[in-house]
Order: sequence, then C-alpha cells, then structure tokens
Amino acid sequence: MFEIDALRLLVAVAETGSFTGAAARLNYTQSAVSRRIATLEQQAGGALFERLPRGVRPTPAGRTLHQHAVEVLDRLSRAEHELAVLHTGHGGLLHVGAFATANISLLPTALRALHDVRPDVEVVAVEGQTDTLLRRLADATLDIAVVSDYPSGLPQADGVTTTVLCEDELLVALPRAHRLAGAEMVDLSELRDEPWLQSAYGDRPTMLADACARAGFTPRKIIRIAEWAGKFGYAAAGLGVALVPSLAARAVPDDLVLRHLSDPALRRTVHVALPPTPLPAALKLRELLHAATPT
Repeated sequence: MFEIDALRLLVAVAETGSFTGAAARLNYTQSAVSRRIATLEQQAGGALFERLPRGVRPTPAGRTLHQHAVEVLDRLSRAEHELAVLHTGHGGLLHVGAFATANISLLPTALRALHDVRPDVEVVAVEGQTDTLLRRLADATLDIAVVSDYPSGLPQADGVTTTVLCEDELLVALPRAHRLAGAEMVDLSELRDEPWLQSAYGDRPTMLADACARAGFTPRKIIRIAEWAGKFGYAAAGLGVALVPSLAARAVPDDLVLRHLSDPALRRTVHVALPPTPLPAALKLRELLHAATPT
C-alpha cells in the first residue's frame, strides 16, 4: 500500500519535526516533501502531521504509521545486509544435503571446518537418497549435496553439476563368528548361500546384482533393510551379510568385521553436486569436502 521511499520520508519528517529538516536529510526540496506527505496522507485516509507555526507534529495516525514504518525499514535494512552477507559467502543460511553414510564422518568433518572459517554461515542439514537430493538441488531447495552412484548409478537433474570427491570401496560386513571373518580378502562366490541385507534389489540394476552375476550366482535371499542400523543389527545376529562402504566404517559395531572383496568393481563414486548458480558458501564447502575426503 505504501511506497518504501514515502515511509522513509515519513520517518525523516517525524524525527526532524519539520518538512525542511526532512528535505535536508534526504536531499529533497521542501515542496517535494510537502507533496509526498500529502499523497501519503491520502493513502492513509487522513492527516499524519499537524502543521504548526514552527514545524509539524505527528497525529495519532502519524504516530501509528511511523511506528510501523520504522519496523518495516529496519527489517528491509537487515534483509539487505543478510543478502549481502549471503552472496559474499560469509553468512546466511546454507542448505546442505547428503546420503546417510556421508553423514558419518565426511560431511561433519567438512562442516566443522566451514564453521571455523565461516562462523556466521548457518547450516541446515538434510539427509536423503541421491535421487531425492538431486531433485531438491534442481528445485533450488538445496544449495549443495553429497551424492553417490550406489546402488543404481547417478541420476541426472536439470542444471545440476557434479564433481567427483572420491571412490569408496564396498566391503562386506560379517559377524565375528562367521566362517570367513578371519580372511583378509573374500571372494563373492564364497557368499553365494548367504542372505543379503540390501535396500534395493531386483526392481532395477544394482552393483550387488551385477557383482553376483560376475561371480556366477544369484543371491538365494534378499532381506530388504533400508537403514544402516537395521542392516548392522541383522548382520550381527547372523541373519545376513551386507555391503558396507568404507565411509561407514566408523559406525560399524564391534560385533561385526569388515572384509575386502576380491571384485575390484565393487566400489562407488562419491560426488559433490551444486545447482546452476551456487552460493559462495557452497563453493567453500565443496573445497572443504575435497580436503576432508579420505586418501
């Protein structure tokens, strides 16, 4: 309803107590101030200032509008400052997404480093599957995400660019009492009779299905468990075995062991993904993610 410049003029008149003082403060002519205040009074539905022999005094309506004008102008000033800080990468909100095992060590390490160098950046963290994170980047509801091609490849999303962070070896989790727990290297064919704990299998190509096919068998049973805590629990109970990326090694409970697999193709690629116009803070976090990547 009211123009911002008119509200600034209202505040200046109220604070200086005269049209002349407001004109000098804002580099207007006195007649221009009179005209703008008259227009503002028409919009407000009545007089905003009493005209006195020396200067002006706000009416009750003028005091009310002045109070709101001060709040509005203060909010706009803060918004302008926050946007400037956001676009320089030194503050503001940064919406960050990652798949579950990236949140065990890789992303937290990089976020700790970001806090040290950009303490005014406020991170909003989101966990999700790669396809969901890429869609959110394309929809501009995320600013940066850590994604991977496991278990079914890396989806494409309009305008989203990806940079490889690392290759992450896929290990097999076995209970400590398992017959192969003491082996340094396990051939996948030795696990042909084991149930496999896997979130996706059969409905689309997966690395596990491809690896089993290369080893000459199809798993006799798939137990669909999506969360890592569930996979670890089932594996520890001897109910199945699971592929576990090396990034998740720190979260594996003591009653499980991780063993290397002989198939060199059993590894995933971890990427950092950015929207078409990334924020400076997102670019800084990408740099820190590279620094935090295990060698």
